Amino acid sequence: MASKAPSWADQWGAGGIGAMAEDDNTETNKEDGYKKKMAATSAGLGKAKAVAMAGAQKVKTGTNMGINWVKKKCQKKKTPANE
Repeated sequence: MASKAPSWADQWGAGGIGAMAEDDNTETNKEDGYKKKMAATSAGLGKAKAVAMAGAQKVKTGTNMGINWVKKKCQKKKTPANE
C-alpha cells in the first residue's frame, strides 16, 4: 500500500506536521513578567505616596490647630487690675 500521504510517525513524531517548535524565549518571558510586576508595583507606590502625603497634611493641620488652642488657653489675659 503505497500512498503519498504522510505516515503517522511523520505527522506526529519529532519534527512532523503537527510538531510544535520549542520555545527558546524563556528569558524573554521572565523579563516581560518582571516588567509587568514592576509597573504594577510602581503604580501601587504612587498611590501609597499620595495617601501618605494626604495623611501627613492632615496631621500637620491638626497639630497646628492643637498648638494654637493650647496657646490661647495658656496665655495670660491682660485685665485692668494686672496692668
